Amino acid sequence: MTYNIFISHSWNYSDQYDRLIKLLREKPYFTFKDYSVPFSDPINTNGTTKQLRDAIIKQMTPTSCVLVLAGVYSTYSKWINEEIGIAKNSFVNNPKKIIAIEPWGAERTSTVVKDAADIIVKWNTDSIVDAIRN
Repeated sequence: MTYNIFISHSWNYSDQYDRLIKLLREKPYFTFKDYSVPFSDPINTNGTTKQLRDAIIKQMTPTSCVLVLAGVYSTYSKWINEEIGIAKNSFVNNPKKIIAIEPWGAERTSTVVKDAADIIVKWNTDSIVDAIRN
């Protein structure tokens, strides 16, 4: 089975996104498709707010869950907060489960993200994959 996921993150902290993708790809017997809006998409830099919001909704539609990296920066990110709102409110018949991932070694995490999450997991491959599967 292939799991369709959307990873909410800040491109300013893309190293965490890259590490998460690597971690998920290395998990045996786990296949996923990442529906996140890619950094290379011109909407990220040249699009309007509405175009980016519409792109996020389009990308999130086929997914079952939204992974949110719960670093403290998330509290102050307009788009991460927008993605949480989209996941919770834009899919009446198919709401998206929000999985908050506490970054490896983080002393502080975003209470905004954790309050919105359906489940909170540590930066651990098995915990993250189990949350996606369930």
